[in-house]
Amino acid sequence: MRLGKQLIGYLLVAGILALASCKGGHEGKPASKLPVAQVDVQEVVAETVISQIEVVGTVHAVEHASIAPKVSGQIIAMPVDLGSRVHKGDLLVKISAGEISAQLLQAQARVEQARRNLAREERLQKQGASTLETVKSLQEQARIAEAAHEEVKTRLEYATITAPFAGIVTRKIASIGDLASPGVALLELENEKALQVVAQVPERLILKVRKGDILPVSVPAAGVTLSGEVAEVSPAADPSSRTASVKINIAATAADLRPGQFARVTLTGSGEKSLTISEKAVLSFGQMERVFLVEDNIARLRLVRTGVRYDGQIEILAGLAPGDRIVVNGADKLQDGQPLDVKLQAVDGPVPLAPGKKEERP
Repeated sequence: MRLGKQLIGYLLVAGILALASCKGGHEGKPASKLPVAQVDVQEVVAETVISQIEVVGTVHAVEHASIAPKVSGQIIAMPVDLGSRVHKGDLLVKISAGEISAQLLQAQARVEQARRNLAREERLQKQGASTLETVKSLQEQARIAEAAHEEVKTRLEYATITAPFAGIVTRKIASIGDLASPGVALLELENEKALQVVAQVPERLILKVRKGDILPVSVPAAGVTLSGEVAEVSPAADPSSRTASVKINIAATAADLRPGQFARVTLTGSGEKSLTISEKAVLSFGQMERVFLVEDNIARLRLVRTGVRYDGQIEILAGLAPGDRIVVNGADKLQDGQPLDVKLQAVDGPVPLAPGKKEERP
């Protein structure tokens, strides 16, 4: 009985060893039998990397106006609709101003009367029947009447509102028949051909922004990335948000750009030490990322944790140290322990991190 149990144990051990030998044969060749691979190698160095920070903004028209009357009255004409394009000087709103028209007639009559009185008194002075003081008094009355006439005439001109610049009607508040009141907006006009991005920049970064600086601007909704020139920088920060307003002029080259769209502005942050390598050296394996180190011309697999990517470079957060040598080209065909024929590749200079590494929102 005991002999039978021993025999069964020997058979189980033999089976396990046989399975292990078969499994090992399927994993690959031993390191000593792997062919020599020719690879490019890069040395990992710590570089000063210029970080970039994004702030959010909104696209606005450089020229925009809220059209409001200076006189009250009923709207009798408004030949524009929402989205209408107008030229400078085109009629936008006409207001009924019968009362002002009557006042203008009265002012004209006073001017004519003052001029007649002045002319009569000047004739009498020449005949010695009037004094110089009387003539001067009538001259002053005539000038007062003329000034009152100009005032009423100007008020009547306010009843006709024209476009101050060429643009598009982006908001229409009133309609024909409505009562217009002084200072109450009737419509809004914007020039969509000249645009700018208004961004709120944190106070710790505002000192780095100067008028005339060129900054990258992107408008995701329009799929547009372009350069903008800083036109205005607020000299004071908002105490509630700790931000300052910056206006950046952009060229309206894309037909999809519209006032009110969301925009991102990239600012240059401070320099910091970081490890960056070529993204060709990093291999994805499920949710893990790995590289091949070179140790005594032998490939050694190493897991790494990466950061942002930019222009063919990738930031290494963990897994590598300065001075390590890694395989750049041909890593996807290597096996752990494979001998290498090394060709050293020059290390690229400092590169900026990817835009948007940190996003600032007011």
